[in-house]
Amino acid sequence: MQRYRTLVRLAFFALFVLAPPLDLFRFDLTLNHLFFLGEPWRLGFTAQSDSMEMVGSIFLRIFLPIFLVVGVGGWISWKYGRLYCGWLCPHFAVVEVVNNLMRRASGKPSLWEKQVLPEQQADGKHIPRNPWYWSVTGVVVVLISLVWAVVLLTYLLPPKDIYSNLLSFSLNRLRTRLPDAPETTHHQAQHVHLYPMP
Repeated sequence: MQRYRTLVRLAFFALFVLAPPLDLFRFDLTLNHLFFLGEPWRLGFTAQSDSMEMVGSIFLRIFLPIFLVVGVGGWISWKYGRLYCGWLCPHFAVVEVVNNLMRRASGKPSLWEKQVLPEQQADGKHIPRNPWYWSVTGVVVVLISLVWAVVLLTYLLPPKDIYSNLLSFSLNRLRTRLPDAPETTHHQAQHVHLYPMP
């Protein structure tokens, strides 16, 4: 069961990383709209639309999906317990990896724990303390932090630009579009950028 849980969490973490590049789910700040399952998800009205059309579109494209996600998520939690947290959550997956390394390094799953856990577990597994794991833990924490920051950026900014900039070591400004304008002026672009310029 534990092995199956690990495989499911790895698959969901891969989905979490790949969702923005595949446009499965992300909000693009440069285009001011959502992408969902490869398609742009806009509100569906313009400044010329009447008020009822706007209200209906906002309800159908914002509130109804939120209610469905919360409702289905609540039902799954009630029916199957902590399915998301225990089996799917990307954050909990990396926290568990760090906790396991911390336990091997210090005998405690985190720095805030006061008591050292016994090396012999209840299931018979033996986990000895080894100070060498401190260096491994440090490297893993730095790598996870880098991956986490980059992935979260791709949920808000064009993934192609983020990854190409990283691969080419090019920290250029993010050019964005304002609503109802073909492109920004140089002065406007100075206020919306991905990395600070000297």
